[in-house]
Amino acid sequence: MEQIIFWAFIIYTLILFLITYITARKANSQSFFSGNKRSPWFVVAYGMIGASLSGVTFMSVPGWVNERSFTYMLTVFGFFLGYLVIAFILMPTYYKLNLISIYKYLETRFGKFSHKTGSFYFLLSRTLGASLRMFIVIIVLQNFVFSHWGVPFELTVVLFLTLILLFTFRGGIKTIIWTDTLQTTFMLTALVMCFVMVAGAMNMTAGEMFSTIFKSDYTTVFVTDSSSRLCWWKQILGGMFICISMTGLDQEMMQKNLSCKNIKSAQKNMITFSITLFFVNFLFLLLGAALYIYAAQMGIDAKGDSLFPTIAINHLTPLAAVVFVIGLISALFPSADGALTSLTTAFSIDFLNLEQRKDFTDKKKTKIRHLVHFCFALLFVGVIIFYYRHQNQHLIDILYQVASITYGPLLGLFAFGLLTKTRVKDKYVPIVCLLAPIICFVLSVNSKAWFNYSFDFELLLLNGFITFIGLMLIRERKTIVEQVQ
Repeated sequence: MEQIIFWAFIIYTLILFLITYITARKANSQSFFSGNKRSPWFVVAYGMIGASLSGVTFMSVPGWVNERSFTYMLTVFGFFLGYLVIAFILMPTYYKLNLISIYKYLETRFGKFSHKTGSFYFLLSRTLGASLRMFIVIIVLQNFVFSHWGVPFELTVVLFLTLILLFTFRGGIKTIIWTDTLQTTFMLTALVMCFVMVAGAMNMTAGEMFSTIFKSDYTTVFVTDSSSRLCWWKQILGGMFICISMTGLDQEMMQKNLSCKNIKSAQKNMITFSITLFFVNFLFLLLGAALYIYAAQMGIDAKGDSLFPTIAINHLTPLAAVVFVIGLISALFPSADGALTSLTTAFSIDFLNLEQRKDFTDKKKTKIRHLVHFCFALLFVGVIIFYYRHQNQHLIDILYQVASITYGPLLGLFAFGLLTKTRVKDKYVPIVCLLAPIICFVLSVNSKAWFNYSFDFELLLLNGFITFIGLMLIRERKTIVEQVQ
């Protein structure tokens, strides 16, 4: 079994490198950062599915069904509302200012301290989030494949990061647009095939499996208890603002949209992507319910993040194991390669001001960009190993908790910039953006004891609101000029 999975992985990786070779020829810095503004919108939309879902969705959303049932669909509906805000409010601003790094908007609007603060929170959020997404895939492959050959976890991490480095080093976003398309195809194919194979293992057709799922206790969508973290309005609001923050205020996701030739193409991409993503998440929940029904029938003691790999690799056919692993790797690479490229872009543009350095030759700029790229890969290795030694709960829960704390200041900064015409005392912005997450962290830890209230995704909204209020407190009397809006 392990050898079959290994060779499937090798063949899949070779296909990725072939695409990399084709797309990275004659690549330059503009190709790396913006894809030369030539990315077809429909290709970007399709590839973004894989980048948005990641290994965390592939593993944790099916495993979440026993705790949350189908309440996650309300969060996904919130995502759709968030994508509308991104398409018709945020992206026109980015295109109007012709941005490469979206955090340059904050410098235009408030000043250099705000710019650096916004970019710093992206670097922090994306490093923690992308490392977590990679970890959940690597740990599964380690436990079910590489550990059988005596390969230590740390070496497995280095192997995967090396592969990701190699196929993003030159082409950057130009390469990622096309590799994401391939990987999304493999991931969705794996999702559908696994559902059909689970149904087949229970001697059911896909239609009979659907019917069984909807007669089960797993399909609850609405929870009306406002003290519950699963309350319906918390899911919708939280999903909407998580989407705005983790997509609209995130350099990785926006870098792909900004590689489209114009705003109309980017908006078509975003709307198409958001509708497709709604149905794909629904399929993940259906698969989760099918997996739990199968586990109960067969007496399999597995749940949470281990449910899907345990059944696919240990209890179904060898084909199911190969399909699962390829799907999982296909979920890993789009989130990892895009994260590495966007982090390199943000740091190079926002902190090194690389594209504006007239005293640097193109060759020197490329060397610096390569060094930054390599350093972020090393940082990923360290963070993933840290997760490995401190794992203790659903990883998708951790991902959204991290997002609620670290994306809050970005949400507050951009909201204040877009909704008001007020200037702020720029040098105090970092203080406001430090205090807001600290306050939210303290509230999230103690809210149940203090108020008999449990925070879920809506903590992000509160974080952004506190940041917004903090910016009001450090405002200046003068208003901004109209063209910044």
